[in-house]
Amino acid sequence: MPELPEVETVARGLRLALPGRRILAVRLDKTDFIDDPAAMELRLPGTTVSRIRRLGKNLVVDLVATGADDGATNTLSLLIHLGMTGQIVIISPDAPVPKHTHVFLSLDDGRELRYTDVRRFGRMAILSNGEQERELAGLGLEPLEISAEEFRARIGSRKAQIKALLLDQSVMRGIGNIYADESLWRAKIHPKKMGSKLTSEELKRLHRAVQGILREAIQLRGSSVSDYVDADGQKGNFQLRHRVYQRDGKKCSRCGSVIRRAIVAGRSSHFCPQCQPAPKARAKAEKMRRR
Repeated sequence: MPELPEVETVARGLRLALPGRRILAVRLDKTDFIDDPAAMELRLPGTTVSRIRRLGKNLVVDLVATGADDGATNTLSLLIHLGMTGQIVIISPDAPVPKHTHVFLSLDDGRELRYTDVRRFGRMAILSNGEQERELAGLGLEPLEISAEEFRARIGSRKAQIKALLLDQSVMRGIGNIYADESLWRAKIHPKKMGSKLTSEELKRLHRAVQGILREAIQLRGSSVSDYVDADGQKGNFQLRHRVYQRDGKKCSRCGSVIRRAIVAGRSSHFCPQCQPAPKARAKAEKMRRR
């Protein structure tokens, strides 16, 4: 699933192309991932894109609509979640249409915004201002902006595994499996360690690691490990920098130990058993079971 760096990369591409563009027409194919397809077809044509935002893993396209009768303006937003396989590109309408392309927005500069989604686990919704506030109210803080003190307050008091806390979108928004694993490896913290058991030094290391990993991934335009491409249809390069994610069975680049995989918080987690030692109580219990 595209995470914060991938969604941010797409948002930056859209910011170069969409603000000021008017949507002329909407054409839909499959619509089971759209909250209200009729509202998209009715309300989007004639609107002008004012800005593009990223909130966690969500793209928000802010739009301005001008009333035909009295000239009054109102605002609405198009919320887009890419799900697991969603792709957005802005391209010539004459370009070949890939299979599973389900949304076509015709723009006033002659191009099209296309949304392709093989598995259709993404989501699109038209939101008014009030709906937008309610929709996004449960999201946690932005990882790139959270201070060390806020990070410690949100993580250090929680009796939950640190991997689960990093994935919890109500704690921080935008981190998924890839960047949780990579951040924990860089900070030398086992994914099963409890947040409340992290020392002050570990919390500092993890805060720096999370922000450093995310910034590096954005600079390299995200990780293309599956279907992800940016708004120009290009793949990212951060997958070439992965140190643990999907590298189980390979040697750790830091110590040479073999990377392992385990299920933590219901997700596959990749870690180095030497660099990221297991919590003592858990390690002791596992040792007793082997006897």
